Amino acid sequence: MIFEFEKTVNEQVDLPKEKGVELFVKREDQLHAFVSGNKYRKLKYNLLHAEKAGFKTVLTFGGAFSNHIAAVASAGSILGFKTIGVIRGEELKDKIFDNPTLSFAKENGMQFKFVSRDVYRNKTSEAFLNHLKEEFNDFYLIPEGGTNSLAITGCKEILTDQDDDFDFVCCAVGTGGTISGLVNCSKPSQQVLGFPALKGNFLQQDISKFVTQSNWKLITDYHFGGYAKINTELISFINQFKADYQIQLDPVYTGKMMFGIFDLIEKAYFPKDSKILAIHTGGLQGIEGMNVVLKKKNLPIIE
Repeated sequence: MIFEFEKTVNEQVDLPKEKGVELFVKREDQLHAFVSGNKYRKLKYNLLHAEKAGFKTVLTFGGAFSNHIAAVASAGSILGFKTIGVIRGEELKDKIFDNPTLSFAKENGMQFKFVSRDVYRNKTSEAFLNHLKEEFNDFYLIPEGGTNSLAITGCKEILTDQDDDFDFVCCAVGTGGTISGLVNCSKPSQQVLGFPALKGNFLQQDISKFVTQSNWKLITDYHFGGYAKINTELISFINQFKADYQIQLDPVYTGKMMFGIFDLIEKAYFPKDSKILAIHTGGLQGIEGMNVVLKKKNLPIIE
């Protein structure tokens, strides 16, 4: 059974005393080798529900290096579901084995449907979903990134009683499901800070639909140009963080979040004696694919 080990540890990041705050990392990335972090939390109740409802097939959406695609394929293989991935980018059809994420998903039995970026934009439309049902018959639908009400129920389990004494809870933000779950299970005295990996303020409205408390804020200054956009400064930070603390960060989500936290600490954003908890949401499988891109651009790689 995949959803068995759910206890994670909080590792302290040793900061100089003059910083005046304490920082810990909740190692959600250690939940499972392939279904880790927030993907574990988001998929848990979705797949348990699909199993109970008698579905044999799970269909979802994602891009070339999607953590979600890799996690669904792995979890589906373990639990005995047929999995279908609707992938953004028709040009990827002939490049599966050049792409670490897609080749991993295929090895775990995922069937792909590659669509153009224009078609992919219609992924939530009733007409497109009906077309998919005609092609693949009955399936359990999980949205891109995995965010729905069942995913948020899973993400509410990230925080436990041992986390009650933290003043700030920080997480990376993609589709908004993880931060919504964290807000809903946080204490009113805590502030939840989200670090979006994407440009734009549309997430504010999306998250507001799911949260039951107002003790949250999006910190929008650390997206590095947009989704999956990185530069040498971020690469250097990720590599130095690993060397200093023996914790691997990913370049799309947790690397940007931690860069932001460190920058805010330098700017004295957090009151003196604050205790900060950063949620490590996994995503490490994407490093290999990102390094392929970085090598093509003659940029330093993530070590």
